[in-house]
Amino acid sequence: MKKIEKLYEGKAKVLYTTEDENLLIQYFKDEATAFDGKKKGIIENKGILNNSISSHLFRRLEAQGIKTHFVDMPGEREMLVKKLRIIPIEVVVRNVVAGSLAKRMGLEEGTPLKETIIEFYYKSDPLGDPMINAYHIKAFGLATLDELKEMETSALKVNRFLTEFFDSVGITLVDFKLEYGVHKGEILLGDEITPDGCRLWDKQTKEKLDKDRFRRDLGQVSEAYELVLKKIMDQPKGKRA
Repeated sequence: MKKIEKLYEGKAKVLYTTEDENLLIQYFKDEATAFDGKKKGIIENKGILNNSISSHLFRRLEAQGIKTHFVDMPGEREMLVKKLRIIPIEVVVRNVVAGSLAKRMGLEEGTPLKETIIEFYYKSDPLGDPMINAYHIKAFGLATLDELKEMETSALKVNRFLTEFFDSVGITLVDFKLEYGVHKGEILLGDEITPDGCRLWDKQTKEKLDKDRFRRDLGQVSEAYELVLKKIMDQPKGKRA
């Protein structure tokens, strides 16, 4: 499958059309941004690492019956995916207090949550992806209530599997962002699942293994991404997370 024409370029990826109108190639870049684009930089080999991490996790999720846009990984920076009509909502799943939740609630990072929290954000770079709720989503027609329920149900399934999977390789899944879209009338998990959009901490040391290393100038960002990839690839495929 070959790239034909650039369809869209975002902060971390480029989407290209292919000879099949139902399939796209998602190309992963090394560029990194934070704080709504105010901080920019390059993380060496980030695109290669994120493509491998996300492809592996999508395969794992598909094996659990969770439908995604993933089709194949034809190149080290390229993922073949089903073309989606993107639902303009980011679904954030939180298991441990961190980031903006810590600031909003005045709690210390690392505080375990008694139960998982799901938050919704309106996908809009110019507006800074503001937090919204089901009333906003319904009032502005961002998704139907059935679509919202399906995304929420899927996000919780993803969380259950990934929490156990990462735990089995010595990583705590603190929180993460998911995006969904519609393909031939079916809601699929899209975008990526990588250290760019997940907070991943070493279970023993609490060391950050995600983009917070870039945001907070902690250094060794590529090394952290490499460690995540190594850990998830080292777990036998037959082992149940």
